[in-house]
Amino acid sequence: MLERRKENYLKIIYVLVLLLVATSCKTGKVFEPQNAEEAFNEGLRLFNKKKYSEAMSFFDMIKLQFPASGVADKAQYYVAEINFARKEYVLASFNYNRVRTVFPGSEFAKIALYKAGYSQYLLAPDFHKDQEHTRRAIRTFQDFQYFYPDKEDSLYKKTDTMITKLRHTLGEKEYEIARLYRKMTSPRSSLIYYNSVIKDYDDTHFFEPAWFGRIETLYLLRRFEEAETAVLTYNRLFPNGKYKSQIEALQQP
Repeated sequence: MLERRKENYLKIIYVLVLLLVATSCKTGKVFEPQNAEEAFNEGLRLFNKKKYSEAMSFFDMIKLQFPASGVADKAQYYVAEINFARKEYVLASFNYNRVRTVFPGSEFAKIALYKAGYSQYLLAPDFHKDQEHTRRAIRTFQDFQYFYPDKEDSLYKKTDTMITKLRHTLGEKEYEIARLYRKMTSPRSSLIYYNSVIKDYDDTHFFEPAWFGRIETLYLLRRFEEAETAVLTYNRLFPNGKYKSQIEALQQP
């Protein structure tokens, strides 16, 4: 008896749902914009309500039907904003970049270029993983600083901070690879990566440790003349260097 009541109850709910859907289909009105501005305003209204799928349809309509309109750049920007809100950072970066490339004179060009880099920044992993997004973020931030060189600008300062952090990650990766080769008793390979840190990442925390690693490896390889030259350079660069005692130990016969 109880099972029959449940079954009848479910049937009633099912019928009510069908009636509601049918009623909404008959009475619901579909907004049909007459021009690009109306389409954009409706898309923006839906975007502000976080109805991203519906908003996207209006912005895409502008891109397809009104590509030369005065709001085409805004539509492109908000397509990227929807991607960003959905955490689709690869798509977001691509669409932010299109604002700058397709509409270079847009009022949104500056913020779009910044957010293109920021989207890549959010994708950048720690040093253990592939660093393609890290490098793309750095390149995009450097483009931003080239096109908008005001160092007092708040966005410029933010790009500076993020570039420093990203470069630190790249320097750490090179340094850790050097250490790994050292542990694998492959000093020549290790030296290549220590040199890479010294050459390319002298603004990171790994610059001094890389110099010590280079000196230690040169002594290990019995390249004493190069090692002594490296020691002189180390002492000049780091008068109060934290590896001095260890270097002195390496110099003992």
